[in-house]
Amino acid sequence: MAQVMMKDLNKKYDEVHAVKDVNLHIRDKEFIVLVGPSGCGKSTTLRMVAGLEEITAGEITIGDRVVNDLPPKDRDIAMVFQNYALYPHMTVYDNMAFGLKMRKFPKVEIQKRVQDAAEILGIQELLKRKPRQLSGGQRQRVAVGRAIVRHPQVFLFDEPLSNLDAKLRVQMRVELKRLHERLETTAIYVTHDQVEAMTLGDRVVVMKDGWIQQVGEPLELYGKPANKFVAGFIGSPAMNFVDVKVADANGALWAETQGLRVKVPPIHTSRLVPYKGQQVTLGVRPEDLQLASGSDPSEYVFDAVVDVVEPLGSEILLDLRAGNSTIVARVEPTVRLKVHEKTRLALTPDRAHFFDLKTELAI
Repeated sequence: MAQVMMKDLNKKYDEVHAVKDVNLHIRDKEFIVLVGPSGCGKSTTLRMVAGLEEITAGEITIGDRVVNDLPPKDRDIAMVFQNYALYPHMTVYDNMAFGLKMRKFPKVEIQKRVQDAAEILGIQELLKRKPRQLSGGQRQRVAVGRAIVRHPQVFLFDEPLSNLDAKLRVQMRVELKRLHERLETTAIYVTHDQVEAMTLGDRVVVMKDGWIQQVGEPLELYGKPANKFVAGFIGSPAMNFVDVKVADANGALWAETQGLRVKVPPIHTSRLVPYKGQQVTLGVRPEDLQLASGSDPSEYVFDAVVDVVEPLGSEILLDLRAGNSTIVARVEPTVRLKVHEKTRLALTPDRAHFFDLKTELAI
């Protein structure tokens, strides 16, 4: 079993508390992604698992061993770095074989493992080349291959795709997903890119300021964010946030601010009753806004003015103003609207979110 357990994990650098009370159970053969903005503690957490950073407090277990005091070489892990860290003077074969040679593996076993990894990654024809003769994507595959030949219990990936161009990143995401299915090894993957996190992870861990904000499957984080930070971080373009007052009128609750008044959807009514007369934050994703038609209920329709039109081919992003609020709507590519043009938007009521103004927790 290659499960990884982190218990009350902390890391301090003098006055900086980089990782705070992280508790996480990574199941055997699971692909888990740590995601968050720069400085949130995700790479530090990964490096503590690898043994490259000393633990200030807490405990890390890999399999059934507590590894706090074990050096990296004895933890049965393999790491793929952002900069690939290939030896420039060695061939691809020697780069992939280096770790096994250092561990005194028999030559035949080394050859078999390198050939197997090269076949999995489709880099057999590159084995005699030096890193400088490879493209970014090929170097990335070699770095992954060097990790594969180790047959580790746990793979650790530290932003391995961030040096690649956009198209290659998409391709490598698919390849890493296939690779995980084939190897069936536990993997911990660090990225700042929420799209990468959503597409790769069996589960995603969202971090901010050293704290874990939420752990869940990608669609769970998207559909039921625990707080405003997770709601804004997961999803692209980001969720729209508008501060509104909860008002009682005609036996129903309404969310009101200047230039925007919508009914509180029935699924939220009971939870928002205690907030009557108070301010809360309304959250609506761009894809849950559409141009209003005659069939949309009037209590979920509001007026807006177009500020910017962003045609992306398969969709159009509209930046609009509704009263004092700035919002983004994702609409069909057939929509023809110009800057400064007035329009009416309708929101999908069941997909609205509400957050406490002070705690920022989901209501």
